[in-house]
Amino acid sequence: MVRHFNPEGVWAPHGRAFNQGVIQPEGRVVHVTGQVAWDENSQVVGPGDASAQLRKSFENVETILAAAGGTLGDIVSMTIYFLDRADLPAIQQVRAEFFPAETAPASILIQVPCLVIPELLLEVVPIAVIPPNRFHEPTR
Repeated sequence: MVRHFNPEGVWAPHGRAFNQGVIQPEGRVVHVTGQVAWDENSQVVGPGDASAQLRKSFENVETILAAAGGTLGDIVSMTIYFLDRADLPAIQQVRAEFFPAETAPASILIQVPCLVIPELLLEVVPIAVIPPNRFHEPTR
């Protein structure tokens, strides 16, 4: 079982969707390639809209994890690369929609000057641990 913690003596998340520490449970570790707001045809979803792009990125992650028996709740660590500091409130809001604060992964946000495709505003890189009783080998 995943254990989340926020010890005294360090700054607090104050209800934001991350925890200072996450103890990795027993299970299969799944490293997910950075996910962006591409649909199945590699078309950008939500050009110019960080909220729409983050939602699509999380939906992509959800699909990838489901292929191995996982869920977003199995994510223990997540890095989000983003372009514009003005998008932080939108990023935090959408992240909170997908991850309840008390069970959210350890997380880092990194502002970067650009991503590979100019229309992309952010990229999500999660690591998940799928419990043995749910894990199954993906078919593709």
